[in-house]
Order: sequence, then C-alpha cells, then structure tokens
Amino acid sequence: MRRHIAVKVSVLICLVLLTVHLGCVETKRLTEQAALDSCVACHTDYHALEALADPDTDPPAEGCGGAAPHIAPYDRVYLGGPGYEAFKNSEHGQLACTDCHGGVDGTADKRKAHSEDFVKSPSSQAHAACGDCHDDIVRNAAGSLHEQGWGQKNAVALRMGVAGFDALPNTIQAAYGQSCATCHGGCGDCHVNRPKASGGGLYRGHQFSRTPDMRDNCVACHSSRGGHAYFGLGIGAEPDVHLVQAGFTCLDCHTQQQIHGDGEVYAHRFKSKLAPDCLDCHAGLEGSNEYHEAHLEDFACHLCHSQDYNNCGSCHVGGEGARIPSHLSYKIGMNPISEDRPYKFALLRRTLAAPDSFEKYGVPRMPNFDAKTTYNYTTPHNILLWTARTRVETGGSCFDSCHIVADGGDVRNRELYLFATDLKESWEKSANKNIVVDGKLPAGWE
Repeated sequence: MRRHIAVKVSVLICLVLLTVHLGCVETKRLTEQAALDSCVACHTDYHALEALADPDTDPPAEGCGGAAPHIAPYDRVYLGGPGYEAFKNSEHGQLACTDCHGGVDGTADKRKAHSEDFVKSPSSQAHAACGDCHDDIVRNAAGSLHEQGWGQKNAVALRMGVAGFDALPNTIQAAYGQSCATCHGGCGDCHVNRPKASGGGLYRGHQFSRTPDMRDNCVACHSSRGGHAYFGLGIGAEPDVHLVQAGFTCLDCHTQQQIHGDGEVYAHRFKSKLAPDCLDCHAGLEGSNEYHEAHLEDFACHLCHSQDYNNCGSCHVGGEGARIPSHLSYKIGMNPISEDRPYKFALLRRTLAAPDSFEKYGVPRMPNFDAKTTYNYTTPHNILLWTARTRVETGGSCFDSCHIVADGGDVRNRELYLFATDLKESWEKSANKNIVVDGKLPAGWE
C-alpha cells in the first residue's frame, strides 16, 4: 500500500515539475517573442531571423555569369556588423523602418509586420522611397540604360518584329526578366544591397554607400565581359593599364551622371551623349606615331589596344544557356554602328542571340532575327599600350602583326578578321552579311 502511495506521489511530483517546466518554457518563449516586438529587434537577432525565415520559393537569378550564388534568406536581411553601426549613425539611419519599407512596426508577428503597404525593396518604388530627397536622380534613372537595359530589350523587340519591349508577349518579357535582366536594377542594387546577380540582400548591414564598390557591386554584374577583362583573368591576359598604372575604378571613366542617366532614353549605350571617349583624356594623338597617322580616323582605339576578350553565343533561354561556351577571341569587322561611332573598322564581340533563344517560351524562331547582327561593336576593358597587334619583332614592319600577310606558303593574321567562312550557321551568315570583311579589305589581303 505504501509503495503504491509513493508511486502516486512521485508521479504527481513529476507532473507538477513538468507543468512548471512547460510554464517556464512558455514564459521564456513569450518573453523572447515580446523582445522581438520591433523591426530592428527582429532583424538584429540572427537566430530569430533564422527561425522565422520562409524557404526561398523564387528560382535563383541567372545571367551571363551563370546562376547567382545562394545566400540564405535570413542572411540577406540581417542587420549587423560595422556596416549596421555606420548605418545607425547616418542620415538614412535616423528614419523609421516603416518610412521606406511600409508595413507595421511594434509587433512580434512577422505576418502583421509585413502586411499593409510593406515593400521589400523600396527602390522598386523609387519615386516614393527616394524621390523626396533625390528627385532629379530618381527621375533621370527611371529611363536610364543602367536601370532599364534598353540595348538588350530593344534587340529582343527588333528580332521579334514588334515596336518595343512592352509589345512583346508576357511570356517573353517574363523570360527576359528572369534570365537576362538580373544585372539591371534600381538604387538599392548599387547603394545598399548586393546585386541580384551575386545573390542579393543587404551588402553591409544596410549601410548606404554613396560610391558603389567596384568589385562587389559593379563587377558583380559586369563580370564575364567587364571585370574578367579589366582584372586580366583570362589565360595569358594582363590587367588593364588603367587599373595597373592609374588605379582607376569604373567611376573614373563612367561618371555618376552617365550611370544615373540624363533623362533621355537611348536605344543602346553607344548612343548616349554621356559615354566616355578615349580622346577625352588622350587628345592630340594625330601624327604622334605611324600607327595613328595611318589609322586614327578609321579604326576604333580598341582595335589595336585590346587584348583577346570573352565571347560566348547561341543562348537557349530557360534551357542549357550559352551553347557556345565562353572563350577568348578577337575579331575585326566592319563597324555595325557607324551612325554612332565614326570608324570604318571596329572590334566585334559574338553575342548570345540565336533564332531559337526563346524556344522554351513558345517562339521556335524569332521572326525578324536578321534585323540585327549577332556580332556587336565592342569596347573591351583590357587596354594595353603594347598588345599582340601593336608589337612587332625588331626590324619588322609596323603592320606585321595586324595586316593579312602572305609569308611564303603561309598566310598570317587572317584569323583576326571576321570572314563569312567564320560563320557556320545559315542564320549567322544572313544576320552578319553587312559586317564581314569579305571584299572590303585592301587588294591582295584576302
């Protein structure tokens, strides 16, 4: 009997202790939840963010550099580190979170906090979020090349045979947005966040950077064709002379006004009146040497002073991507934009365009594909004074490294030029028929 009573007492004590424990746990949970009753309290608590985070449902951003690296959703919104301390003491840091993001402050309920007029990325509504203080910049940037990517958009519209990007089918616009537009964004993509192409999210704990970081912001987007060349990452390549000798960043040539825009809409970047020109710094080259005497009027500067540069092609959007993988190459052809650049010859870069680029989205062949070349005017950011084109052996002629020369049974330098025989597909031949050099070089070259 006593034994049964002892067992019952023990069970009762255990139940009491369990009740007390659960009560303590619940009290602790409620206390912790109450401590997260503001935007800042939640977003400065890494473990709370990790526990509250919803799984990513959007597919990762993609682009010319491949799929963006994955950054966990709680890492993308965490407020911490020296960047956050700098933000708190800045002018932007004096604003309430809801001034820019909307939503509801003073609650521990995530759904309530992110309700009503909540905006995840305020710069997607820049006129409301940024325009009060930065009205001119916001107004000009709305139609800028940097924010809108008009060159690519107009090329797709032209090949589809429609008047403009907005006239494209919604499926094509969506495909472009997912796979081609990750490198074009608003204010926050340069001044607050990592660009989507490098994973997105807060860059330095919400610190606003007046000047974007060249490597972490600019080159995060301009990677395969900009940063790859400028830093000399290709096999056998050297960094650009402007980096090595002058320490230039992007903004030394590409001004703030060029990037923000001037309020005008340009069909592509070479139409912009704000684009840099080599002669802005290198004036008075006429007659400075025999190369310039012969070619300064007819040749774009990059034609002689660029190293080999990245090319890729034939992109299958939503499928396997670039079917011609990235490779270093160099091609001289006829200038495809002579109305915007006054040269007869120019460097050309193979683009990603192919007639079936949007096949996965119901367009087996773009109906007006031949309306634009698949080799574009290019200005590689890998400039050197002495390149494979400007160097000649001692005693050699100045043209030995660039003119097509018959040397006994061999023909040198023909590979530098874009001939019709370089184009393997019928659609390449028809799209580029006006820029191949066949019949347009000096007599005896071909």
